[in-house]
Amino acid sequence: MKKITLILFVLLIVNTTYSQEAFRRWRKLNQIRLDKFDLILPEVMRENKIDMWIIMCREGNFDPLYSDLGEGYVGHNGYYIFTDTGKPRIERAVLGIDGYLLEQEKAYDYFGNESELKEFVTKRDPKRIGLNMSKDIGGADGLSHTGRQELAEILGTKYEARFVSAEKLFSDFRSRHVATEISAFVEAGDYSYQIAERALSNEVITPGVTTLEDVAWWMNEQLFKNNLKSSFGMPSIYVTGPNGIEATSTSRIIQRGDILMLDWGVGLLNMYTDMKRMAYVLKEGEKEVPASIQRAFDEAVKVRSVVIANIKAGITARQNETNVYKALQTAGYSRIEFNKPNADSKTDVIIGCHSVGDWGHGTGPSIAFFNPVQLDYVVKPTNLFSIEFFAYTPIPEWGGKKLRIPLEDDAIVTERGVEWLYPINMRVQVTELPSAKSRRV
Repeated sequence: MKKITLILFVLLIVNTTYSQEAFRRWRKLNQIRLDKFDLILPEVMRENKIDMWIIMCREGNFDPLYSDLGEGYVGHNGYYIFTDTGKPRIERAVLGIDGYLLEQEKAYDYFGNESELKEFVTKRDPKRIGLNMSKDIGGADGLSHTGRQELAEILGTKYEARFVSAEKLFSDFRSRHVATEISAFVEAGDYSYQIAERALSNEVITPGVTTLEDVAWWMNEQLFKNNLKSSFGMPSIYVTGPNGIEATSTSRIIQRGDILMLDWGVGLLNMYTDMKRMAYVLKEGEKEVPASIQRAFDEAVKVRSVVIANIKAGITARQNETNVYKALQTAGYSRIEFNKPNADSKTDVIIGCHSVGDWGHGTGPSIAFFNPVQLDYVVKPTNLFSIEFFAYTPIPEWGGKKLRIPLEDDAIVTERGVEWLYPINMRVQVTELPSAKSRRV
């Protein structure tokens, strides 16, 4: 009887712990929401000259902002509506969406029925109605074709003529951050680098036994255990050699002498990271990373110092890109196209310092060749960036072929410049044969 009572007591403690963690996360998400509605929303709606922002959700087809706005139950069509009435505070209403958590947030002024939409809009008579439609930014393209048609039918031609894309509004709202949101991102970042560095250690890897996909699945298991998400698929665990990437997250067995790279991100509290780590698997008799590999990594660290010193708020991402490359060239580095290094003795560089936070690849200003529209957005304080680049340095043992060193960690841009949010990568991690004590099963 005593044993049964003890088991029940332990189960009660476990259940209470889980409920407290769920409640903690909900409270934090709600505080983020309240702060963003109070501090970010008025600013970005007025900058973009949008009087009313309608975010439409359908059962089974939610807008990408669904989690940001508080979720809730959508029976058929539902609308989150934000209206600039001229007062300091933006009016917030929900039509056709309800639920305990949504209502307990105290984030909205009015809850109504789906059928009230036309009356609601007509009464406020907005001149510009922002809808989540975008050709270039997937996250800002939540409104379906038939959803737009239905909005036009409900509101009539008068208000259909006032529909505009909320692409830039979406980007500004999601990529400018309040303090509570930054603290959530820091928590996600801590999970990211700690799991990544464990993954490349002898806790997980036994040379000659462990495969690349073993490591990737181990990392996925850590997401599962910690109730985390990722905006990427399988973690990218890859081996790099003289001819570039040899294999990524496959059944390829990790061998002594391998140069391992890791690329992944963690999702927590609706914030997503993107970062990389690097490891070298010691050969028999080796005590440290070979000098040529260490030199290539050291060059990449120097490149990073130049990159972060030349990213500033108040100018466009494109202007920042120009300034960074000019400084790199002055420092003796060559600018190249992606994965097309020069056949010389210099270190080549390509940068891709993209927006991060709302997803692993975010919707904000982006100092990256692969986000051409976001290159023309102005970098603002509190924007989050993945400080990502690739540095290619020749390796004598490879006949002068260049080793690609990818460095990537997440940072915030402030009035002072780039500031890191967790301990960044400062070393080539060493992976060796584990001892019986260090190996975890």
